[in-house]
Amino acid sequence: MVPVLLSLPLLLGPAVLQETGPYSLIFLYTGLSRPSKGFPRFQATAFLNDQAFFRYNSNNRKAEPLGPWSQVEGMEDWEKESQLQRAREEIFLVTLKDIMDYYEDSAGSHTFQGMFGCELSNNRSSRAFWRYAYDGQDFIEFNKEIPAWIPLDPAAAITKQKWEAEKVYVQRAKAYLEEECPAMLKRYLSYSRSHLDQKDPPTVTITSHPTPGRNRIFKCLAYDFYPQGISLHWNQAGKMPASESRGVFPSGNGTYLSWVEVEVPAQDRDPYFCHVEHSGLSQSLSVQWDETKEQKPKARWQLGLSKSLSLRDVRES
Repeated sequence: MVPVLLSLPLLLGPAVLQETGPYSLIFLYTGLSRPSKGFPRFQATAFLNDQAFFRYNSNNRKAEPLGPWSQVEGMEDWEKESQLQRAREEIFLVTLKDIMDYYEDSAGSHTFQGMFGCELSNNRSSRAFWRYAYDGQDFIEFNKEIPAWIPLDPAAAITKQKWEAEKVYVQRAKAYLEEECPAMLKRYLSYSRSHLDQKDPPTVTITSHPTPGRNRIFKCLAYDFYPQGISLHWNQAGKMPASESRGVFPSGNGTYLSWVEVEVPAQDRDPYFCHVEHSGLSQSLSVQWDETKEQKPKARWQLGLSKSLSLRDVRES
């Protein structure tokens, strides 16, 4: 488990190029023992792929659709969903208290996080998971093959005992992952597939700046693309010089950005190309750095990058 769970690009694994699908339904829960001003004690966000489509928190206690899903009629009974989230909130916060009691730290500031969901590939269930973390460390996870809850922290033995007090609860967890979650995802997709299948090609700009020595750093920035899977690398004389990729980040408006840098020796006059592959492009793209046509990224993307980095604990996610 990633120490801080609420970063969807990390949750979904490395960015890869893929055709339409697979599709995923993921729930992220966070409970705080001592919430600061502006942060609820409990909040839940549900994602279809990497897009947040509803949110619930302990302040208003309502599950509310987000983004384009707020305009969709009949996708979910939001009052019924609110009732379900209230019940989960109660269990979630009781578990947080149990952990703090185990460690005899009732006055401390602690975080309990949960992540569970499923994935469909070619209209068949391909992956399902359910796990929790305490203060960013693995706590307990469900193994649906056994089936059983597997403790990953000393305090989790008590949680396992409570959650497995009756065998029916274990079977319900297994049924949720293998049957209920995939069925729910299929139902949501009937309303959402066109939105999730959108493909926005990247806009690419190249800039350069000198290093403390005489060399230069070429930076290839791709932004405004969706989905997140992208391949960026530098090419020089048919070779791939050593470069540094910065990963893929949400830009704050539902798209992503990424960049890759390469250090160029001062005496090197050969042309450098940034090679880009993305499902939104009809074919791969090669952009040559040209000092006479060097473009500066738009200011809003510089601001968007700063914002996205500060919101990696969701953004989303």
